[in-house]
Parts: sequence; structure tokens; C-alpha cells
Amino acid sequence: MSDDKKMDQNPGQQINIELGEKEAEGIYSNLAIISHSPAEFIIDFTRIFPGIPKAKVHSRIVMTPQHAKLFLNAMKENINRYESQYGDIQVMTDQGGGAMGFQVPVPPKDEKIN
Repeated sequence: MSDDKKMDQNPGQQINIELGEKEAEGIYSNLAIISHSPAEFIIDFTRIFPGIPKAKVHSRIVMTPQHAKLFLNAMKENINRYESQYGDIQVMTDQGGGAMGFQVPVPPKDEKIN
């Protein structure tokens, strides 16, 4: 999935993707909630603000595990290109637990299920 809005499925084949006016405006998100089942990944995009304890999902993307992995690889590739051009992206972490927005997941402690 390249940034020129064309995707090669087979060598020599291109797909033209139409971008509607509403979609071209984009939606700001600083929080994504990701869940999955054996059949699909679900990504809910929302935004949160300090002092406001409630957030609304603005967009939900559902994809197969295979497409989720391809999406991950495309994001890695594009982040590498971005950092090559503009420098490393600094990710601020809050060790106190008060951070908002996208965060690095913390592995769960060993849990015993009865």
C-alpha cells in the first residue's frame, strides 16, 4: 500500500483508488483500540483529550489477519522512509501511567485462570 494511492496486486496491474471529498478531509486520532479474533482484526480509532473522560469511536477498520500483517509491514516501510527523510520519530513515554493516546502495550503479568 503505497503513498501514491495505487497498489500493485500483480506485476503490470494497477488499481485506481477514488478518494471522496469527505474522506480526503481525514479524521484525527490519538488512540486506537485493537482487538482480534481468529478471523479478523478490529481497529477502533478515537481521540481523547485531557480532562474529558469519554471518547467516541470515529472510525472502525476490520481486516483479515493476513491483511493486518500486510498493513503492519506497509506501516513499517513507510515509517522507515519517513525517518530516512526527516530523522527519527521520538516517542514520549510516561512511566507514571498518566499518558494519553497511542502507547506501547505493556505485557500482562502472569495470570492464572481458574
